[in-house]
Amino acid sequence: MYCAIDFGTSNSAIAIPAPAGAMRLVELERGHSTMPTAVFYFVEGPETNGPPRAFGRAAVSAYVDGVDGRLMRSMKSILGSALVDQTTDMGGGRGVKYIDIIAGYLRHLKTTAEAQGGAPIRQAVLGRPVFFVDDDPVRDRQAQLTLEAAARSVGFEEVHFQYEPIAAAFDHERQIDHEEIVLVADIGGGTSDFSIVRVGPKRATRLERKDDILANHGVHVAGTDFDRRVELASVLPEFGYGAYGPSIAGAPPREVPSGVYFDLATWHLINTVYSPQRVAELRAMKVNYADPLHHKRLMIVVTERLGHELAARAEQAKIDVAGGGDAVIDLSHVESKLTARLTEDSAVDAIEGDIERIVNAARETASQAGLRPEQIDALYFTGGSTGFRLLSQKIAEAFPTARAVRGDRFASVATGLGLHARRLFDRA
Repeated sequence: MYCAIDFGTSNSAIAIPAPAGAMRLVELERGHSTMPTAVFYFVEGPETNGPPRAFGRAAVSAYVDGVDGRLMRSMKSILGSALVDQTTDMGGGRGVKYIDIIAGYLRHLKTTAEAQGGAPIRQAVLGRPVFFVDDDPVRDRQAQLTLEAAARSVGFEEVHFQYEPIAAAFDHERQIDHEEIVLVADIGGGTSDFSIVRVGPKRATRLERKDDILANHGVHVAGTDFDRRVELASVLPEFGYGAYGPSIAGAPPREVPSGVYFDLATWHLINTVYSPQRVAELRAMKVNYADPLHHKRLMIVVTERLGHELAARAEQAKIDVAGGGDAVIDLSHVESKLTARLTEDSAVDAIEGDIERIVNAARETASQAGLRPEQIDALYFTGGSTGFRLLSQKIAEAFPTARAVRGDRFASVATGLGLHARRLFDRA
């Protein structure tokens, strides 16, 4: 019994063998084969195989609901840093090493896969980025060794790695009968990563594929940035964002202070708005609003802790217009019959700058490989944010002769790692 793990910055997945020599993704949560890479440590509760904690969507829900504890996300980003061996306070007198947070999450993936597969798992392929740490090969190697140590600590006896962009391209590689140069565009929640890879049927039999990665580049701009800008552009104006206060003593009206709105549009900062001190400060700001209804709505949001719900509705509106068309955003949970509207044009205006940065990163990746745009044979799109039609169109326009290929937006890497695991372990 073996497995393949996509331990992602935002989401993770695991694949195990299926009948007839195939691989299948494990259902990590009911109805979901991918799970947020998140752990919530509860301040109170009994210890069972470690501190009391929740994983994935349950972890995010505990945080959103304001349960006393600490949410850990983007754990992958600490690999290669000095934080790995440090201990962080989880509340309730408990301290946990960052490496143990990663190990605990991997153990949860492994245990879930073993329960569904019906057998212990001792062998694993893990995905890794081309660079855990840019421009520092020593720290980059240490990052992989640390992840390997975490995997071995939870019971994996044989651990191998494969590069994530190569894994993402495996699905495309098995469908072609000739060699190609492919730009893999992996655009998720936090980053937009691009890799130029060489694929083909003759190369598919090779287990070591690093030489097939011709360039790798990316920017820390992606889906969560889109969500933030969309919420500021469409939802939060109904609560006073961008509005002006009254004219005082004939002076020109001043814009309402915007800090609270940026926090409400930034997922991990929303809970900071709910502190008693912050609520008192916002209540005292009523005089800054020319329209008292804006302030009233804002206070309902912060006192009833509706910030994450606003963010979720803005994100859903972005998804609804991703394929074209408009969306009406229901805000009646704040005020009866209150709605906001997001059109495709307004969404484009909101994120145009971010899209330009992402497309420029794609061009730069080709340049680093020493290739002209017309030398790219195919564009392979994966990652949740590639579902945004305008984004994929703009990338395609930058490489006009390349054909677009769409993989599974959320599971291409895990599926590709599964193919590699099957070749590796079945061969053994």
